[in-house]
Amino acid sequence: MRIGIAFDLKPAGPAPAGAPDDVHEEFDSPVTVKAIADVFRSLGHTPVELGNGRPLIEALLKNPPDLVFNFAEGSGVSRSREARVPAVCEMLGVPYTGSDPLALAVALDKDMTRRVAESLGVTVPKGIVLAPPPGDYDGVCAEFLPVLEEAGLPLPVIAKPTCEGSSKGIRNRCLIRTASEFGPTVVELWKNYRQPVLVEEFISGDEVTVGIIGNDPPEPLGIMRVLPKKPGDHFVYSLEVKRNWEESVEYEAPADLPPAVTRAIEADALAVFAGLGCRDVARADFRVRDGVPYFLEINPLPGLNPESGDIVFLAYRLGLTYPQLVGSVLDAAVTRCGLG
Repeated sequence: MRIGIAFDLKPAGPAPAGAPDDVHEEFDSPVTVKAIADVFRSLGHTPVELGNGRPLIEALLKNPPDLVFNFAEGSGVSRSREARVPAVCEMLGVPYTGSDPLALAVALDKDMTRRVAESLGVTVPKGIVLAPPPGDYDGVCAEFLPVLEEAGLPLPVIAKPTCEGSSKGIRNRCLIRTASEFGPTVVELWKNYRQPVLVEEFISGDEVTVGIIGNDPPEPLGIMRVLPKKPGDHFVYSLEVKRNWEESVEYEAPADLPPAVTRAIEADALAVFAGLGCRDVARADFRVRDGVPYFLEINPLPGLNPESGDIVFLAYRLGLTYPQLVGSVLDAAVTRCGLG
């Protein structure tokens, strides 16, 4: 089978002038593309690199593959950018792995995903969304402090861009402990990411992530707990931590949690997966406080870097190899599309 690989490659060198240093954080390295292609070759398939954008469209029109293996994130700040490749594939009648355009578009928007999760009876942190005002942002945030009180959001809170993945914009400074930190933090996020900011109550407790694989029914791959090497009440699984994970955290899988908490996390993750109509693979993140899991987000395009992706780390700690993980995603899509 010819398998086209849809991806966005991280540019070499520093970020463009004036852009945050994580502007390309979602994009993948050549290491990831090669690792996935090697898996397909080992399974007897022929991988074809499609990239994204115009080259992908031209390749699909000229000589479409049997299946597109999609992990392309899309460029820019559009909240639908992750839906572009599946939308093109559907328009051209080319089968592809992973979730459809609607699921990907909703899942990228953290506020929309929270609303879906709440409608399904899943517990989420209290939160509000602050849209950037027109014109100059400076000096406008003081008026939002009473809004926090009205929303029942006592400090500390955590602020994050609504429509980013790979922890873009989620830095250590996004944990807001004092009123004086609030305005500057929100304004900086508005300026850097040009989108609304989600402000949530900070859930002090275990950070866990759940992998989900397959369809009819999807199954939990397992739960991984992220343990800071310097424990404290206000650990944030920030981009700084992920970039320096070997010195900052330990990954525990299977997570050492009470059975009832494990069941609750898996049930909530599967509920959101089904509620959004996700397919083949996803990773859902939670914080656990006093035995209650609080849903944070779901990622239907989880990173597959063999050296750093959370779902990859989870698989390794459960005794799976990288080819087994990637192969299971491929198998799920092949079966769903009737290509096997």
